[in-house]
Amino acid sequence: MQRWELAQYGREHLARVNATVPTPQRGEILVRVSAVALNYRDRLMVENGMGMALNAPLIPASDMAGEVVGLGPEVTRFALGDRVLSTFFPGWREGAYHSAYAPLGGPLPGMLAEYVVLDQEWAVSAPRSLDAIQASTLPCAALTAWFALVENGKLHAGQTVVVQGTGGVALFGLQFARAHGASVIVTTGNDEKLSRALALGATYGINRYGTPAWGARVQELTAGHGADHVLELVGGDNLAQSLEALAQGGRISQIGILEGLEMTAPVVPMLQKRATIQGIGVGHRRAFEDMIAAVDHTGIEPVVDSVFSFNDLPAALERLDSGPFGKVVVRVGG
Repeated sequence: MQRWELAQYGREHLARVNATVPTPQRGEILVRVSAVALNYRDRLMVENGMGMALNAPLIPASDMAGEVVGLGPEVTRFALGDRVLSTFFPGWREGAYHSAYAPLGGPLPGMLAEYVVLDQEWAVSAPRSLDAIQASTLPCAALTAWFALVENGKLHAGQTVVVQGTGGVALFGLQFARAHGASVIVTTGNDEKLSRALALGATYGINRYGTPAWGARVQELTAGHGADHVLELVGGDNLAQSLEALAQGGRISQIGILEGLEMTAPVVPMLQKRATIQGIGVGHRRAFEDMIAAVDHTGIEPVVDSVFSFNDLPAALERLDSGPFGKVVVRVGG
């Protein structure tokens, strides 16, 4: 088989290599990979490891859809031919997060290979309603949005959600919010992308470059109520605008770091609004399975920006650099 490896940080060190198809051991499944979706995190892991030491060679990327083609002894959760997805944090089944849970694609080996072996507890059944390309987008971006809005945020009909940008997490947030009967306001710096977000179901769109004080605009659009939920995907001093946009008792889910690893905001609005600011780092397996059931029930289809061949990983990463509308996917198998 072939797989992508990173011998040291930097895209120039990515290499496609030949490797032996792994053999599943007790409790493990062998999966023939069909598709791998790329996340912003994968780009950072390839470039600098996000400050982590490299356990070389690293196989990049965490999000995989594939088919079970081999079973180790004592496998009970899956059968040959089952369609499965990887989980982002192997071992985190439910409950509170623990620092012992490490993600796939760094520091644990990733999914950019024609075959991978996973512990049976590290996989979930793929949704019946999606093909492999679509399903591969779910483990990180979709679960992040679901965990912020539904699992932790208790989203319900009649609320207002602000999503920032038009990447994978933002568009899944839009779709989940609409499926729950909430209104959605999208902020981004591109009018063409705003038009596409409105066509996808957003109630309002705000160009954050044309309207730098977009938090006040959210208050206007909601008749002074504000947003019940904000998916904060920018970071930096953008948090101040998220607070301005927030309703009394509202919730900000801090997810993105596009403007760096520090964030700043005035304290008084946070106190006055009784705001909750929660850090979100994907989610656990039980929430993932709940989300997959909801995807099957509602018919939500992930927004796929572009699909690249396995050999064209460098081009896929370049597309990720450009700010895609939705997800970038690498097709691995047939």
